Amino acid sequence: MIIKNIIVRTASVVLLALGLHSSVLAGEHGTAEEATVLVKKAVAYLEANGKDKAFAEFSNPAGTFRDRDLYIFVIDMNGLELANGANSKIIGKNVLELKDADGNAMVKNLIALANGKGKGWVDYSWPNPMTHKVDRKSTYLEKSGDVLVASGIYK
Repeated sequence: MIIKNIIVRTASVVLLALGLHSSVLAGEHGTAEEATVLVKKAVAYLEANGKDKAFAEFSNPAGTFRDRDLYIFVIDMNGLELANGANSKIIGKNVLELKDADGNAMVKNLIALANGKGKGWVDYSWPNPMTHKVDRKSTYLEKSGDVLVASGIYK
């Protein structure tokens, strides 16, 4: 046990010394807690900076709102995709009728939650931007004004 702890600590020090990002130590996948924190940070940024600046930053794949497989996306209450940190091609498109790999009306479910409780989790299947495979995904969202701000974790 002592040797195992020494090896883990040594590996951590070596990775840090090489300047590798802390996400290497944390794993390749974001956690539910990290997704929640990212959404709260994004809502605060949106409210402080306005839609134009916020949506541009959320959609920047190398920006501050992208971490491993975590990214922010924003949809208005009519289903218009306003920002997306993983897929810029979808920005400006109405995704209201979009269904996941299992046929679930995921965007309608996101909007229903935003209009109801105003925040919470929705589960569906979605392509993982890191593996390019369809995985189970849980998305945390918060409503901010007339949009929902969201980020999800892949399982």
